[in-house]
This record gives sequence, C-alpha cells and structure tokens, in this order.
Amino acid sequence: MALNLESLIAQQVGNLAGNIALPAAQKNDILGGLSQSILGSLTQTATKAGGLDQIKQLLTGKSDAVSSPITALAGSLFSNNVIKKLGLGSALGSSLTGLIPGVFKKLSGLIKDQDGDGDVDINDILITLKGGNKGGSGLLGAATSILGGLFKK
Repeated sequence: MALNLESLIAQQVGNLAGNIALPAAQKNDILGGLSQSILGSLTQTATKAGGLDQIKQLLTGKSDAVSSPITALAGSLFSNNVIKKLGLGSALGSSLTGLIPGVFKKLSGLIKDQDGDGDVDINDILITLKGGNKGGSGLLGAATSILGGLFKK
C-alpha cells in the first residue's frame, strides 16, 4: 500500500516520538498536530516566492533541517496550534518540537535521482512523491498537485 505524504509524516512522527512520555488522553491530538504542523509548513512554503527551492534544498539534504525556515515554521505552527491549545508544558513542547528536524531528515532520505539526469531536482522530488516513474499512487497525494501545479507538471 502506497503512503501519501501525510501518512508518511505521521509514521515518522510516531517513530521518533516513541520514547517521549505523552499524556494518554492527548497522545493522538499531539501526534496528529505535530504531523499537521509539518505538512502545513511544507504547504505554506510551497506557495511562497522561493519556497519550492527551500523545499528542494531541505528534501534533498542540501540545507540543514535544524536551521531551515520550513522547520521553524513547523515549530511555530505546532506551538501555536497544539502546545498552547492543549496546555502542554514547555519541557514536553520542546521535546516534541525538537523532533521536527528529524522528521525532515527522514523525508530527505527518500529523494533520489529518479529521472536519470544525474542530479536531484524538483522533477525528482515530484517523481519520488508521486511514487516513481511507473505511475504509482505515491507519497504526496494532494500536496503533489500543489507542487505539480506550480511547476506545470
């Protein structure tokens, strides 16, 4: 079964958050909120001038996930939409926000030269996220249409 980007992010969030003690009653809201914050940061960045280049740099590992503005945006979204609303303590909030660069690093490991031109570019990102050249249902789902529409792919 192919995953969409939202599912892939949720899987990575769950894997990385496995060692953090989360309040049982809020666990799904916390993990879902973290996943949505990461996806939201990618979506918002894709619509900004220069955003696609930032995504390319991040997803190909050419920019540091820790210092990326995409990571910072995800952290801000998570803080405003989840940490504050659920009343999570600063220690737990910091631990969870600290997972965001790790999720982006895991995602960057997926992107390879898919079109055979010897480099990793936005075409390779789109091909990878669509599930390869063979037309699979892919990882990106709805977000691919955003990126693809911007690149007329």
